[in-house]
Amino acid sequence: MHQIITSLLETDMYKFSMGQAIYHNFSGYKTTWTFACRNKDVRFTDEMVSEIKRQIKLYCSLRFKEDELEYLNNIKWMKGSYIDFLRLWEPRYEDFNITTEGECGLSIETRGTWLNTSFYEIPTLAIVNEVYFRMAYDYEKLLESFKVRLQEKKQHLLDGTYKIGNFSEFGIRRRLSAEAQEIALTELREVNNSTSVFSGTSNVYLAKKLNLKPVGTMAHEWIMCTGQGEHKHNPAYSNWFALDAWVKEYGVLNGTALTDTITTDCFLRDFRLTFATLFSGVRHDSGNPISWGEKMIKHYQELGIDPKDKTLLFSDSLNFEAADRIYAHFKDRVRVAFGIGTYISNDTVAAPLNIVMKTTLCNGMDVAKISDVNGKGMCKNPSYVEYLQRCIDWRMTHEVN
Repeated sequence: MHQIITSLLETDMYKFSMGQAIYHNFSGYKTTWTFACRNKDVRFTDEMVSEIKRQIKLYCSLRFKEDELEYLNNIKWMKGSYIDFLRLWEPRYEDFNITTEGECGLSIETRGTWLNTSFYEIPTLAIVNEVYFRMAYDYEKLLESFKVRLQEKKQHLLDGTYKIGNFSEFGIRRRLSAEAQEIALTELREVNNSTSVFSGTSNVYLAKKLNLKPVGTMAHEWIMCTGQGEHKHNPAYSNWFALDAWVKEYGVLNGTALTDTITTDCFLRDFRLTFATLFSGVRHDSGNPISWGEKMIKHYQELGIDPKDKTLLFSDSLNFEAADRIYAHFKDRVRVAFGIGTYISNDTVAAPLNIVMKTTLCNGMDVAKISDVNGKGMCKNPSYVEYLQRCIDWRMTHEVN
């Protein structure tokens, strides 16, 4: 099979946002990441696993090119010290442990510094996806169905069937293929009318290639590791440690806060006037989007902040129909934006994979996410999840606002 990942830029923008903050503040942290396939009917063959190993070795042979570093350097919040680090950085295949022992026939773990292992998540998932769909199906038939559905989606935006305002593509980790994602972005960048505007992609490589805006700030790993990686911290205050470190790195730049790592209600205990003022908006990734949006608007109003000056970014398993409904509900009350992934990058006659790669250890200790719905976390130690939940519950019931 051809090489799938051909540039170290081919990852989500938030990996560079977090990477710079990790480099300057948490360079000594070490993490373990664990792969999981949530599709119960999917099985990776030995041949697939062998090809995945080969593709990851090819990925590990890549280095940043000077034009790629110059592209990053022109992003106003990127700093020269981090660019110099990237000039020297290289992926290490020795950090990977890939076997056929998982329930789905594939097991992947990465261990090493947070600086390294954070970068591995997105290329690994993109490789797993493309290898699977090329080897388990007739890829050309899948691609044809993808193109047909893409044209239908595009037309529904152009003719106003769906009105969703500003939206970006967030689909690299579960895309059908690199080819399919580029086709989607090439088509959707023509959507720019009074009701829907395609504003960018999380894929930095394709943003550079297609002259699109690279989009992304922080992921759950940031809150989990900054808040739970230092073992002296009370993990119920993970959001405060994460937001504080982010502001120290970026000030008022690059500011969209993720709310649901240890529940949005707990997040709001720390998202008080200073943080709510400094961050340009917040991102939704679990739970009912309408209820979440109403909660955020009320929170801003109680702090004396006009919600119309802030952005609610929705990114949880969206399609255009859901985005249309959310946009219609909030459009005149707050700025609304969408990050839409698999629906854009892997909508075919075959069901997409539901695969993830999550941080499971930081500095030798368990870390966990407790989001606004069950089933999105992944921790190897149920006792730690119970401990984290008790910490959150104690804070929510005993702390005086």
